[in-house]
Amino acid sequence: MDEQEAPQHEGSPELFMFLASTVHDMKNSISVLSGTLENLLAAQQPSDAPEYGQMAHMLYQTKRLNDNLIQLLALYKDVGKPGYPFDPAPHSVRELVELVSGQTKVLLQSRGVAMETDYPPDAIWTLDEDLVIGVLVHAINNAIRYTRDRIRLAIRIDGDYLEVRVEDNGLGFPDSMLQAGADAMKPQRAQVNFLNNSSGLGLYFSSEVAKMHKHRQRSGSIALENCGAPGGGCFILRLP
Repeated sequence: MDEQEAPQHEGSPELFMFLASTVHDMKNSISVLSGTLENLLAAQQPSDAPEYGQMAHMLYQTKRLNDNLIQLLALYKDVGKPGYPFDPAPHSVRELVELVSGQTKVLLQSRGVAMETDYPPDAIWTLDEDLVIGVLVHAINNAIRYTRDRIRLAIRIDGDYLEVRVEDNGLGFPDSMLQAGADAMKPQRAQVNFLNNSSGLGLYFSSEVAKMHKHRQRSGSIALENCGAPGGGCFILRLP
């Protein structure tokens, strides 16, 4: 067959729908596996036994995979574009912290990582709770990779913004990660190098979620720094 006569089915809607359906099935299966591991770990006391450590590592990896698949599905649906089910509403900051803590508790405990929280308990902020929780849980899962043994989730009101920080006490992010964090906020999608940076997908997803939050000409943003209170890396989410 002549090259010019090659079938043009690579980008067909049917193929994209099939891929999205497959990713969704994979996510559901991994969620079942992750939930099973969480139940097994929650039923045991943290220990130095090889089996406990192996299950903790498996849980960490399944959480990473689940995060990536959720982000892929959201991006397939064009997160941040008109028509996406963006649902901002007033939410209690205290409840937000409790939900994030609940979703990460078993993984943190199994990895021997303590999480501190610092937030204004009576604060209310308008945001899409599901999307923001997804961003923060991903940031905490990523911080587990860099921390020594402690993560801090700190929230404060900074002028017209709600600033959320996920800090760790590791050695800090490598330069490639700091650059990826800066690139994720640039307007061109191609700025995020998905091939050379394994965190590109998560950073791009987080930046899109942040930019969806707008109020009076102000938009949300993300940043990565090496200046957190515990002395390591810091993921920052700012919402207007």
